[in-house]
Amino acid sequence: MDEVEFGRLRMEEAEALVELAGLIWRKSYPGMISAAQIEYMLAQRYKPGLVRQLLARGDAWLAARAREALVGFAHGFPLAGGDYKLDKLYVHPDLQRHGIGSRLLVEMARHARHRDASRLILRVNRQNHNAIQAYLKHGFRVADLVVEDIGGGFVMDDYVMVKELT
Repeated sequence: MDEVEFGRLRMEEAEALVELAGLIWRKSYPGMISAAQIEYMLAQRYKPGLVRQLLARGDAWLAARAREALVGFAHGFPLAGGDYKLDKLYVHPDLQRHGIGSRLLVEMARHARHRDASRLILRVNRQNHNAIQAYLKHGFRVADLVVEDIGGGFVMDDYVMVKELT
């Protein structure tokens, strides 16, 4: 594997992020959610303009790059009460299990601590066993179960997982 560089997502990488997200979702989520729900959620959450808007508002976007190509990313932002939301963490399917996701997670936790967050919070599909195991390995615990109607006849069936930041 090529050397992976970590840093902040660049505004001009919004399109590459959307393309990478589509590749990851279409490869990783079949069997957990329907193809129609995958496309619905991608259309809602992954638009270049939305990524740029969240960057401009100051959300944390971390990027993993190999040979200048985006191969992974994480997105987070502060919540009320000292919590920090890890909203997205994805790695190219061909590069998973090489420590890239772990590094993005560690960097996001460090970022949250520097913003005086006491906990990192995320939601993960209850059928995403690989991700759940990875989060447990990194000190997260299951705190709640949420079933949310997201429109279009679709629901998200997620665990809320929490990690104390010490």
